[in-house]
Amino acid sequence: MVDGGVDIVEVGFPYSDPVMDGPVIQQAAEISLKNGTSAEDVFDVVASTTVPTLVMSYWNPISRYGVRNFAEKLSASKGVGVITPDLTIEESDEWISATSDSAIDRVYVVAPSTADHRLAKVTSACSGFVYAASLMGVTGARTTISGSASELVNRIRNVTELPIAVGLGVSTAQQAAEVAGYADGVIVGSAFIKLVLESATIDEAVLRVRTLAEQLAAGVRLR
Repeated sequence: MVDGGVDIVEVGFPYSDPVMDGPVIQQAAEISLKNGTSAEDVFDVVASTTVPTLVMSYWNPISRYGVRNFAEKLSASKGVGVITPDLTIEESDEWISATSDSAIDRVYVVAPSTADHRLAKVTSACSGFVYAASLMGVTGARTTISGSASELVNRIRNVTELPIAVGLGVSTAQQAAEVAGYADGVIVGSAFIKLVLESATIDEAVLRVRTLAEQLAAGVRLR
């Protein structure tokens, strides 16, 4: 992915109940858990990268690992932040304290249904960037990007100066270019994972992932 031009990497922490994710990421998480992937494996991947790297994790694995321990371990692994899709700001006091002490960015997810007053509250708790979900629904590649995505980005810009990255549904260079026209970052997950799941060998998976990364990066840089 990095060789193909990806600027930031998101490492998913596999979880048994990934409610925000569609069938592709659910299948990958199931395979990962069956193969015994642990928190230490996740941190090892983070430590091995050469670009800024975040972890995407549901709250339960963080809580089970120990909130402060998780933040400290991620910082020690050169991680720069965590995306927490199911953590509300009302339940974030311990997380905000731990991440602040470890200099880890907090990335919360907002959606088209998020009211304006709520946007202000959530983005004020974010650091690093804001994750804008392009539509209501689970992760997964789609043929078109929801028109509500650009509207949501405009609403977010009214309440924060943080960069805004858009995710959910992007899988092609054309879509990446479209999103890059109004957002600061383009998040792609399922499209990469689908290629890995469909590949017969590691070498084939690496080649296909690098090729997609090159196409997406080219699309983003057009804008």
